[in-house]
Amino acid sequence: MKRSVVYSLCLSLYAPAGFSAETGPLRGFSTESTRTERDWETKFRAVPDPANLRSYMQRLSARPHHVGSPYDKDNAEWILSKFKEWGLDAQIETFDVLFPTPKERALELVEPTRFTAKLEEPTVSTDSTSSQHQEQLPTYNAYSIDGDVTAPLVYVNYGIPEDYDMLDRLGISVKGAIVIARYGGSWRGIKPKVAGEHGAVGCLIYSDPHDDGYFQGEVFPEGAWRNKDGVQRGSVMDMPVYPGDPLTPGVGATKDAKRLPRSEAVTLTKIPVMPISYGDAQPLLAALKGPVAPFAWRGALPMTYHLGPGPAKVHLKLSFNWDLKPIYDVIARIPGATYPDEWIIRGNHHDGWVNGAEDPISGLAPLLEEARGLGILMKQGWKPKRTIILCAWDGEEPGLLGSTEWAEAHAEELQRNAAVYINSDGNGRGYLGVEGSHTLERFINGVARDIDDPESKLSVWKRMQFGRIANAPPADRQEARSRPDLRIAALGSGSDYTAFLDHLGIASVNMGFGGEDGGGIYHSIYDDFYWYTHFADTDFVYGRALAQAAGTTVMRLADAELLPFDFDDLTDTVRRYVDEVKKLATDKRDQIVERNRQIDEGLFAAIEDPRHKMAAPPKEPVPPFLNFAPLDNGLAALQRTSQLYDEALAHATENGGSALARAALREANAKLITVERALTLNDGLPNRPWFKHQIYAPGFYTGYGVKTLPAVRESIEQKDWKLADEEIVKVGKVLENAGEAIQGATSELGRAVK
Repeated sequence: MKRSVVYSLCLSLYAPAGFSAETGPLRGFSTESTRTERDWETKFRAVPDPANLRSYMQRLSARPHHVGSPYDKDNAEWILSKFKEWGLDAQIETFDVLFPTPKERALELVEPTRFTAKLEEPTVSTDSTSSQHQEQLPTYNAYSIDGDVTAPLVYVNYGIPEDYDMLDRLGISVKGAIVIARYGGSWRGIKPKVAGEHGAVGCLIYSDPHDDGYFQGEVFPEGAWRNKDGVQRGSVMDMPVYPGDPLTPGVGATKDAKRLPRSEAVTLTKIPVMPISYGDAQPLLAALKGPVAPFAWRGALPMTYHLGPGPAKVHLKLSFNWDLKPIYDVIARIPGATYPDEWIIRGNHHDGWVNGAEDPISGLAPLLEEARGLGILMKQGWKPKRTIILCAWDGEEPGLLGSTEWAEAHAEELQRNAAVYINSDGNGRGYLGVEGSHTLERFINGVARDIDDPESKLSVWKRMQFGRIANAPPADRQEARSRPDLRIAALGSGSDYTAFLDHLGIASVNMGFGGEDGGGIYHSIYDDFYWYTHFADTDFVYGRALAQAAGTTVMRLADAELLPFDFDDLTDTVRRYVDEVKKLATDKRDQIVERNRQIDEGLFAAIEDPRHKMAAPPKEPVPPFLNFAPLDNGLAALQRTSQLYDEALAHATENGGSALARAALREANAKLITVERALTLNDGLPNRPWFKHQIYAPGFYTGYGVKTLPAVRESIEQKDWKLADEEIVKVGKVLENAGEAIQGATSELGRAVK
C-alpha cells in the first residue's frame, strides 16, 4: 500500500502544468488523497457568503480604526472573539511601536499673494461616516520630521531621480527650496527622500486630477474618483532601508525591547513633508513662474504648469506627538496532524488610515470567512497535515508594523518552521492578481484553475488568460496563449509579506481581485462602507471568490503530502532576470558612448528636448564590460538541479516507493522549505542589510516597486561598476546554494522510491 501511495503521489507531482485538475491528481497528492482533498475543498468553497462579508465590513469600518485608536483595539478584540467562536485557538499579541500623530499643521502661500491651505476633508452628506471628524486622523504623512520652514517653491513632477536629472539640465536647483510633487511614479516615501538628497528643506505631495481625480472619471460622491478636497494620507518611512518600528530594527518591539533614540532612527525623513489635496495645491502651483513644465510633467489642473523657483514662497510648519502606541496582532492556529512543525501562514491587516473599507477590510473580510469555513470543516472531521496560522495584522498602514514586529519576534521559529506565507491587502472586482515566489507559480496556477469567476462563469485562470491575451504586448500575448502557466509578478514591498519573503526567506504569495473598480479614495476619509458598496465589489461576490481562492491555497498547501514547490518556472524566471541585467549593462554602456558622442558634436541638448534650453551634461567615463560568468554558472546549476529533481519524480513513477516513504517525504519537505532560504544572504543587500533576499526586493528609489536581482540591477543603474562585479559573484553563489538545496530534496525523494 505504501508503495502504491508513493507511486501515485510522485506521478501527480510529475504531471505537466496543463494537466487537468478535474481528472488528474493534485500536485503533491496521491490519487487517493486527491479525491479526499477535493471533497474537502468543495465543502469549503460552499461556505463563504457575500452577506457575511458585507456584515463584517459594515462592522469593522463603522468608525476610524487607525493605530492607537479605541476602535482599532475594539476591532482586534472582535476579530479574536470570532476566531474563538469558530473553534480556533486564538490570541492577541501586542507590540509597542513609534507612531507619530499631528500636533500642529500649517501651510501658507506667503508670496506673491497669500493663501492658507484648508488641510481637511469635508463631510459628504450622503456618506454618513465621513462626518466622524473627532475620531479621524487629520491629513498627514507619518514619520515626517517636525519642521518650520519658509522657502521658494519648485515643482518637481513625481519627484523621482529622473525628474531631478531633468531639473539639473534645465539649470533649476531645489537647494533651500520647498518642493511640490504629485503622487505617482514611485512610492510616496521616495519623494521627500530624493528631495532631501538634493538639498530641499521641505516637501509637499498632492494628488493631481490627471492621475487621481476628474481626468479619470466622475469624482466622489457622484463617482468613484478623488474630489478636490480628498487627500492621500500615508507613511513616508524609508521602508526600502527597513520596515517596521523605526526604533527596533531587526527585533520585535516588545515592552522590554532595546530601542534606538529617535535621533538615530534612520527611516525617519530628513525634511518635513505633508500631503495636500489638489484643491489646496492649485493656488500654490498657479503662483509659480519660471520655465513651463515639460509636456510629460503637466497635470490636469486648469492652468499652465511652471517649474519655479518663485515667485511663489510657502511656509510649512509641522510638529508631532512622538508617542509609543500599542498594536494588536490577532493570531489563530489550527494544529497540523502530520507535520505540525511545518506552518502555512495566511494574513491580512485590520488597521486603516481612517474607516478603511477598501483598504484593508475588503481583504480582511474574506480571511474571516476562510477562518469560519475552516472551523466548519474541523467540526466535520477535517484535520490539516500542516499547522495553519491565520493572522489579522495591526499597524500595516504606518509601515508594516504588526507583521514585521511579529516576524522579527518569532524569527527563529519562522525560519525553522514556516513553509509558505499567503497575503492579501484589499480586494476589488475584476481579474485575480497574483505576485510572489516563483517556486509557487505552477502551484498557484493550479489553484486559479479551480476557482470560478463570479461574473464570467469561467475559471479565474481562464479569465486571467483572456485578459492578458486582450491587453498584453504582442510578445506576451503569444506566451499567454501557449505557456502552460501564466506568469506571476515578483513581489517588492508595500504589504505584510515583506518581512516573510525579503527578510526571512519564506516563500510567499500575494493575491486579490481588481482591475474593474478604479477609484480615488485611497487613504482618505471617503474609503468607507458607502464608497465600497456603491463603486467597488458592490455585491461582495469577488470577496467570496478571494475567500475561495486564498482558502483553497491554504488548504492545499496544508494538506499536501509533498509540498508542491516547482523549480522549472523559477529557473525560467531567473533566466529572464539574468538576461535583463545583461541587457541593462549593455544598454547603459551604449547610452554613455552615444551621449559622449553627442556632447562632442554639440548635438545633445537639441536631441534631448528642443523646446527647452538646456546645458549638455558632462561626459562620463565609458564603463568596463562586466563579467557575468558567475551568474551564468549559478543559473546553470539551478537549471541542472531542477532537472534532476524532475527526473527523480519521473523515476518514482517507474520504481514505486519503499517502507521509508513517510520518513523520506518528511525530510524532503524539510529540504524543500530551505530552497527559498537559500536565495537569501545574511549580509543582505548593499547599504540595507535587513533585506536579505537576493532575487526580489523593493527598489531603493521605487519603494513598493520590485527590483529583481536587486544588488546587481541597482549597482548597474547607479553606475557602480565595481560593486556590480562583486554582487554578480555573490548572486551567482546564491543560485548555486539554491541548487544545492534542491539537490538535497532530490536525494530525499530518492530515498522514498528505492
